[in-house]
Amino acid sequence: MRTLDDLDVKGRRVLVRADLNVPLDGETITDDGRIRASVPTIKALLDGGAKVVVCAHLGRPKGQVNPKYSLKPVARRLGELLGQDVAFAADVVGDSARSTVESLQDGQVALLENLRYEPGEESKDDAARGAFAEQLAGLAELYVGDGFGAVHRKHASVYDVPKLLPHAAGGLIVAEVEVLKKLTEDLERPYVVVLGGAKVSDKLGVIANLLTKVDRLLIGGGMAYTFLKAQGHEVGGSLLQEDQLDQVRGFLEEAAKRGVELVLPVDVLAATTFAADAEHEAVEATAIPADREGLDIGPRTRELFAAKLADARTVFWNGPMGVFEFDAFSGGTRAVAEALIAADAFTVVGGGDSAAAVRKLELPEDGFSHISTGGGASLEYLEGKTLPGLAALEE
Repeated sequence: MRTLDDLDVKGRRVLVRADLNVPLDGETITDDGRIRASVPTIKALLDGGAKVVVCAHLGRPKGQVNPKYSLKPVARRLGELLGQDVAFAADVVGDSARSTVESLQDGQVALLENLRYEPGEESKDDAARGAFAEQLAGLAELYVGDGFGAVHRKHASVYDVPKLLPHAAGGLIVAEVEVLKKLTEDLERPYVVVLGGAKVSDKLGVIANLLTKVDRLLIGGGMAYTFLKAQGHEVGGSLLQEDQLDQVRGFLEEAAKRGVELVLPVDVLAATTFAADAEHEAVEATAIPADREGLDIGPRTRELFAAKLADARTVFWNGPMGVFEFDAFSGGTRAVAEALIAADAFTVVGGGDSAAAVRKLELPEDGFSHISTGGGASLEYLEGKTLPGLAALEE
């Protein structure tokens, strides 16, 4: 895979596919982690004398212009982090984009409007996607792929554009791939994976693949209740995927057969309703009252999970242990994060809600070996899938 060192960028227009898909409260960015992660590559190109044209998506506008998903607030924040103005194009490949790009001088940067305003970006029709890719590629002379959070998507800006321009991987993607290789090649054991989040169905493939590789698998979050139900326990009104029970029973059997230690919660915080101020109590995970729902792992489970992480040498964590957005139900996620920080191990926070939780709970980001910018991409890599964006950059 070519890197920035393989490109002569001085005086040339470089299209950078970044991942700037940040959460917004109106026009206020509530977590700028992905923007900060994109800065080193953009800065390196600017320092090399390039005219940098950044493209990215935000949310799911579904091929329609929707001011709610405008990247304008992102342009302002990116400018603050770069310490220079970022020109903002009001469209993606239209008149504004062309005039904005043409006006760039060496060492200047522009951001195009949301890629997903264009139907061709996400189109499953190769011709439609390719036609949009040609328009996008026409804005630049070189391409740098640096949006790791999107490399598992077969989208025009990720998959088709690098086929049309001389290309290289940005520093962020290079770093992410190096980390993923450490999780799959020559890793140190014990290898422990912690999975949480809402749905088992989102992680079927990765669980199946991890059962062939890990020493220990800790399951928390909403998905844990489907595991507990599969063992025959009452889960009350907790999140449950009835249609996944047979699949989960298969995972339990496979783990036992392979000698993988699969660890489930032993207690949970059971609440009367899904609310930040809901009345709640710690109850046995095997006997959740019918009129309550589990919203976090309990205190004994926090101690258990921390103990199961203490001797680990490699840890991958993806998915919160509870509804961390509510302070009363954030303790389980905090406990797992703090156990990773305390472990003498190579620790990877697998993007998505896990990375957001680290920042919301104000935990030290440098306490982890790596915080990924792409939860979905990380999971698909660990599942053994080919990621279209990486495949395109390797050609």
